[in-house]
Amino acid sequence: MSATLEAENLYKVFGRRPDGAVERLRAGAGRDELRADGNTAAVVDVSFTVEPGQIFVVMGLSGSGKSTLLRMLNGLLEPTAGQVRFGGQNLTKLSGRELREVRAKKISMVFQHFALFPHRDVLQNAAYGLAVQGVPRAERERRAGEALALCGLAGWEKSWPDELSGGMQQRVGLARALATDADLLLMDESFSALDPLIRRDMQDQLLELQRTLRKTIVFITHDLNEAMRLGDRIAVMRDGRIVQTGTAEDILVRPANDYVASFIQDVDRSRVLTASAVMDTEVQGDEADCDCATATPDTPFTELCAISARLRHPVAVLDGEEQLVGVVPRRRLVEFIGDEQGPSRSAAAARAAGDGRAVAARA
Repeated sequence: MSATLEAENLYKVFGRRPDGAVERLRAGAGRDELRADGNTAAVVDVSFTVEPGQIFVVMGLSGSGKSTLLRMLNGLLEPTAGQVRFGGQNLTKLSGRELREVRAKKISMVFQHFALFPHRDVLQNAAYGLAVQGVPRAERERRAGEALALCGLAGWEKSWPDELSGGMQQRVGLARALATDADLLLMDESFSALDPLIRRDMQDQLLELQRTLRKTIVFITHDLNEAMRLGDRIAVMRDGRIVQTGTAEDILVRPANDYVASFIQDVDRSRVLTASAVMDTEVQGDEADCDCATATPDTPFTELCAISARLRHPVAVLDGEEQLVGVVPRRRLVEFIGDEQGPSRSAAAARAAGDGRAVAARA
């Protein structure tokens, strides 16, 4: 199992007097005030913990500080203040040589633009990190071949990068990161250069690999739907700060402020929400005595719509011990993605209702 990653009160200021700028930020100064003095606050007082085996997504618009934050996690950028710990080791206290050792063996990075060597074949590209470690050729080719197979590239080992599609090139980059068997994967907008269909395929690939490998992953994206699909937990950044951290449901159902609420307004909630997010918990605690269709707290929203379409009463939500923990009246489904929430919600509701009627018809 991978190790825990911890970021504690991280700051990154570019400029003439970064240490003084950090003190001013701690005293309440804004980014604009620092900019007037020739300093740029890229990351401001960021703290979070990524548990072993989680995909932690950092999401934000361009200029929010997310890529700068990622580069502090593996020491490519030195924090102006704060600490990064991985597996209990304080990475901010390591020497240059020690950091290179950590990056070679414990932390791998998957870049946005593939970063493949055009003069090396696919197998050599996938084995590059192992070559840097000094792993003997036979072993590194074996491990690189296994990583390529995991990424769906068995049989392409002797091909050249320019013979591959963009999605396949990104798979090589992912295989290179996996071949080193690093505990932590850092992925910087890794799928954003791909067209939508290939991008979704790569998301599927990552989720499938994660079910097997259970790596600790920090994934950077500006795409909210991608964040909602991939993230076990999500951090939303604005102006260098994390403004909310939580699960996809937390952020959709309980946005921390108006900025987050406006950020998520066009998300198709039917693809994210589950029964636990929409159920009414006021009636609970009694054992359910019902032969009709029921749901669990993890039942996806579209399946919940299908169940509701077959019933004349609210859907009962039962826990693992068959105890009633909530009910979902049809009005609750409308409240979350109904007509009163605008055209984009109406479209989502129509799709959800259509899925529900289709499933009900098949049943």
